[in-house]
Amino acid sequence: MAKPGWTFLTNHGHVLLCIANDPGIRLRDVAERVGITERAAQRIVADLVEAGYLTRRRQGRRNVYEIHPELPLRHPVEHAHSVGELFRLIEPTGE
Repeated sequence: MAKPGWTFLTNHGHVLLCIANDPGIRLRDVAERVGITERAAQRIVADLVEAGYLTRRRQGRRNVYEIHPELPLRHPVEHAHSVGELFRLIEPTGE
């Protein structure tokens, strides 16, 4: 499938939706689904962890992520809405 020239969500939003769908997903798989490099996926996850939207913990050799859906979206236009509302609007589906 060809990647569109623009989308309604940022790569940060796409990564968050992938993790919501599978909290134990490998970043290699996130990168493939979003259409970015694995390094870009790592940077985005680091941003989301630093901002408090994700908590990362080790489970064996893998990372498992917990999303904090009560936090507000970041842009001033969206700030009155939470990450959880975004998930309810765009329910993650298995691909």
